[in-house]
Amino acid sequence: MATNISPTFPLDQIEKKSQDILEEVEKAVIGKRVLLEKILCALLARGHVLLEDFPGLAKTLTARSFARVLGLHFKRIQFTPDLLPSDVTGTYIFKRQQGEFELIKGPIFANLVLGDEINRTPPKTQAAMLEAMEEHQVTLEGKSLKLPEPFMVIATQNPIEYEGTFPLPEAQLDRFMLRLSVGYPTAEEEFEVLKRYWERHQEEPDLACLTNAEELNAMRQAIESVRMDPDVARYIVSLVRASRERREIAVGASPRASLALLKLSRAKAALEGRDYVIPDDVKYFVREVFVHRLLLQPDMWVREMAVNDVVEDILRRTPVPRDP
Repeated sequence: MATNISPTFPLDQIEKKSQDILEEVEKAVIGKRVLLEKILCALLARGHVLLEDFPGLAKTLTARSFARVLGLHFKRIQFTPDLLPSDVTGTYIFKRQQGEFELIKGPIFANLVLGDEINRTPPKTQAAMLEAMEEHQVTLEGKSLKLPEPFMVIATQNPIEYEGTFPLPEAQLDRFMLRLSVGYPTAEEEFEVLKRYWERHQEEPDLACLTNAEELNAMRQAIESVRMDPDVARYIVSLVRASRERREIAVGASPRASLALLKLSRAKAALEGRDYVIPDDVKYFVREVFVHRLLLQPDMWVREMAVNDVVEDILRRTPVPRDP
């Protein structure tokens, strides 16, 4: 278990701490280092993640493993068509013996919440979840209740079987800092999954708890001191503005995308052992920050042009500043 932890965290120790966390999570999630690093950066940058991929690719395992290693309170919500907002946020129940109402908190009151198949629940329930993500609080019977810190949502979507689902509108997708795909493992990685399973004789490995909520909040605060050169900040602005000026795009990236790139690039710099951001830190996240925020013109759909192609072209055409 994590022991006595200082409320402050030295910036130059984040690299070592983060590598230890990632290596521990990799005991459960094999061959997905880049994915895990981006999720950790989002957590340190106070953001939420949307995982979109096929079933059985360890999306739930990834979220649960991070919660264990980080010492966070974890809850999973299985979204279904009959799920109500109160099933997410909680409600007040009248206790006859005491003659008063008692608050029964919903699963949203956790540090790390997995929203499984978020597109399978109606918009009203989605809105309850997404409001909590944005405000870090829920309102019950007119009273605002703060959610625990740190607070992060990892939501999943299945890219197949869209019949009977409720796709998230663009305004709600914008609440997610990153959209990531897990991807199938290589043959060697899949063999390693089987090998580790038969060697340990249990479903999942025992993961060590390397930190806790207090230390994680301190790491988040330390990242705020990472420096960003004005030229790198202008590079972020140029990328976002380019997404709004392309003729192929009907809706470009919002200012929230600019802030996401700033926060994520700071976290990436800290993970690399630097106290300053370089352009490569920004480029590392552009695809995942943009892909769910851009809406193509209808005629681009006919031409089968993908958002990924437009993002790649934006990256190629936008002048990159020199490293500070």
